Amino acid sequence: MKNIIIFDDNDVRKQLLPITYTRPITKIRVGITTIEEKWQALLGGGTYSYLTASYLKKKFPTTLRSQNLLVAGHVIPTPQLARQALALKSGEAIVDSEGQLIAFNGSAQDFDNHNYATTLAPVEPPTAIKHLWDIFALNGEVLRSDYERITAGRQSQPLPPSCTVIGDPGQIFIEKGASVEGACLNTKGGPIYIGENVEVMEGACVRGPFAACHDAKVRIGAKVYGATTLGPYCKIGGEVENTVMIGYSNKAHEGFLGDAVIGEWCNIGGGTTASNLKNDYSEIRLWNYATQRFDHTGLQFCGPIMGDHCKTGVNCMLNTATVLGVGVNVYGAGFPRNFVASFMEGGSTSGFKDVKMRPFLATAKRVMARHGIELTPDDCDMLEAIYKLAKKYK
Repeated sequence: MKNIIIFDDNDVRKQLLPITYTRPITKIRVGITTIEEKWQALLGGGTYSYLTASYLKKKFPTTLRSQNLLVAGHVIPTPQLARQALALKSGEAIVDSEGQLIAFNGSAQDFDNHNYATTLAPVEPPTAIKHLWDIFALNGEVLRSDYERITAGRQSQPLPPSCTVIGDPGQIFIEKGASVEGACLNTKGGPIYIGENVEVMEGACVRGPFAACHDAKVRIGAKVYGATTLGPYCKIGGEVENTVMIGYSNKAHEGFLGDAVIGEWCNIGGGTTASNLKNDYSEIRLWNYATQRFDHTGLQFCGPIMGDHCKTGVNCMLNTATVLGVGVNVYGAGFPRNFVASFMEGGSTSGFKDVKMRPFLATAKRVMARHGIELTPDDCDMLEAIYKLAKKYK
């Protein structure tokens, strides 16, 4: 049985903070599935584990053997790339044109020492998540690829006659247990995937490419533009465009959210609206944890980036490309600053103060329990570690 380790490139991981504060890179959802799930689907059976930041290792441990297949967690695998990785002989590595490792077959010691007997170019230029905005910018491309893989040779559940379809109905796939009634589904821009037990309520208008993973909800009258992905148990209303919600997060009410990445266990209050375009149409700068400054992105459109456990109060306003760390609670009138460090609460009028960890953890426990998920001691240790890491930004 293959021992497969999905590793974090440390430089890339820093670029992807705050999303990677609470997970290895491979746990990020892009398209329909997480990157890890794509590797698992293409590499097949084996023992899977992670190589990530030290404070995450209790929650995401590493299994080492004398011979291991290590693959990069930020690379979106294709069937061709997966076959090349599986065919690697001991000591062989796949390295891209920028010198970044994609896969290696060998010992942990040789991996740590970059001791590769032979380096091979990838069979095709890889798609990779190297910046926060890649998550939403590449979402449409990856979603289409996931859709083809997941639905190949399978039969969709029938689409109820109460729905209106614009485009090819063959580009809509509905899993068992899903409820789609009285919705308008437009596939001209890409496919629409409705996962198990998803509910798309009456009056919702959805344009592909779009994916709603299991148990997600699209509420009455929602306006959803591609390329948007709802992770498991996510709930959306209002207007959403080109957004990735990793899982277990809610934007249930009116307000706009676009070109955004939302972590897990977030709640966006009713009426919250986030800008994704500057008034002067100039290039957007985004807070970068790796450089510890606001860096140029080359983008004209970028909405909020929220780490896990973030919340906004009713009628909040967020500036273009606002980055919220883990456990941030924003409320009150006016626009808060474009970067709020982890475990801070407040707003532009009241100012920000430290979140107290004991009540924060109690709230997180209640939120997670609603979905039958336990806040474990390892979760608490991880969040406490992130709290300490955040002090330098306050």
